[in-house]
Amino acid sequence: MSKEDLEMNKVAASILLAGVIAMLSAFATNIMYEPNSPYIEQKRGYKIDVVETNTKKAAEEEEIDIVALLASADIAKGQKTAKKCVACHSFDKGGANKVGPALWNLVGRPIASLDNYTYSDALKAIDKNWTYDELFAFIKAPKKYAKGTKMSFAGIRKNKQLADLLLYLGSKNDNPPSLPQ
Repeated sequence: MSKEDLEMNKVAASILLAGVIAMLSAFATNIMYEPNSPYIEQKRGYKIDVVETNTKKAAEEEEIDIVALLASADIAKGQKTAKKCVACHSFDKGGANKVGPALWNLVGRPIASLDNYTYSDALKAIDKNWTYDELFAFIKAPKKYAKGTKMSFAGIRKNKQLADLLLYLGSKNDNPPSLPQ
C-alpha cells in the first residue's frame, strides 16, 4: 500500500467514526430523555413566586412639570438636539416637506393641518393643537401618543433634552408663542 492509500483510509475512517458518534449521541439522548415515554412528564426546577409591583407604571404616570422644564431650557441645546430631526423635517420658514412635515409655525397650529402633506390616519384623528404639552408627549414617545403614526423616530426620553428641543421649536415661528405659566 502506498502512502496515498493510507491517507484515504484515514479520511474514510474519520468520516465513518464521526457518523457513528453522531448516531450514538442521538441514541443516548433519546434514552436519557425518553421522548416517547408513556410516563407522566416530570416538571423540572421550581417556581419562585414574585410579588409584582407597579413601580414602572407609577414612574410613567408621574406628572412632569413642563413649565419648570421649559423655564430652564436652553435654545442652543435644543438646536443641537434638532439635528436628529433634519433628515425628515425642515425647520426653515417656507421649508419644504420631507419624509415628515415642515416644522415652521408648528407650536400652536392644529395637529395634522398642513394641506401639502399626507398625514397618517392616527394623527388626522387627533383634534387638538400642537401645544408644548402635546408636543412633549408626542416627541417623547410618538408610537405611544399616536398608534399608527408614520413617524418612525423612537422618541427623546430625557425630559431636559426634550424641553430644550421644544423651546427651539417654539422659536421657529412667525409669532413665537409664549411659554406656559
